[in-house]
Amino acid sequence: MDEGFVEGWDDPRMSTIAGLRRRGYTADALKEFCNRIGVTKSDNIIEMAVLEDCIRTDLNDNAPRRMAVLHPLKVIITNYPDEQVEELSVANHPQNEEMGRRILPFSKEIYIDQADFEEVPPKKYKRLIPDGEVRLRSSYVIKCDEIIKDGEGNVIELRCSYDVDTLGKKPEGRKVKGVIHWVSAKHAIEAEVRLYDRLFDHETPDNSKDGKEFQEHINPDSLRTLTHCYLEPTLADAEVGEGIQFEREGYFCKDPTQTAEGKPVFNRTVTLRDTWAKILK
Repeated sequence: MDEGFVEGWDDPRMSTIAGLRRRGYTADALKEFCNRIGVTKSDNIIEMAVLEDCIRTDLNDNAPRRMAVLHPLKVIITNYPDEQVEELSVANHPQNEEMGRRILPFSKEIYIDQADFEEVPPKKYKRLIPDGEVRLRSSYVIKCDEIIKDGEGNVIELRCSYDVDTLGKKPEGRKVKGVIHWVSAKHAIEAEVRLYDRLFDHETPDNSKDGKEFQEHINPDSLRTLTHCYLEPTLADAEVGEGIQFEREGYFCKDPTQTAEGKPVFNRTVTLRDTWAKILK
């Protein structure tokens, strides 16, 4: 730790109780992990994927869903009334009605994720494209009519139109396949989001048999810090340590040590899928 690789024993990348708690691991997930590996008198190595699967399973069942735009791209819905704000009723969990519903504001200016628009889309791309349509989660179908770029050619804004008859309905005479998440620009809260990943890029960094010291196996992407992220307003009331799914992004929790008044910080607990399995293949 003196080399500055981590913040301390409670760093969310550390496999300590303090680190796991700050990252959002629950007691139930740790108990399930202990049940899975059992008790043995022999030294053994357990793959991190087992622990990650325990927390992923727990949070999938129990974490409320919220929308968060980590890489924002502004969208102006040109045919939406300027001052109108709709309150949309959205389920907190798609499979558990007992978790209730929440109200999401919808307005003329929204943010979507940059990855949900492609000017020159690859094959099988099912998000927003020029002159194409996509559904906003729990909201309307919109169509991209105009692209605004800066002096360097970067896309900085989209001008879209919405189909007023598509709230909770399929559009007439056409099929819209893609669904993307969004937040209302004037109602969203700004936050810092920390994308934590495994500290090492090797299963046994201190015994890798490649002649490298364990420090050389530090994962350069073990922490990526994103600023100017926009979250739906209900996340202003998120409790420290509460497990939350950012839809299509992963599971997150509010950091107990870094969050300040009006400046929330959210840590990623785990991704929605085991991305390391794909990388190792």
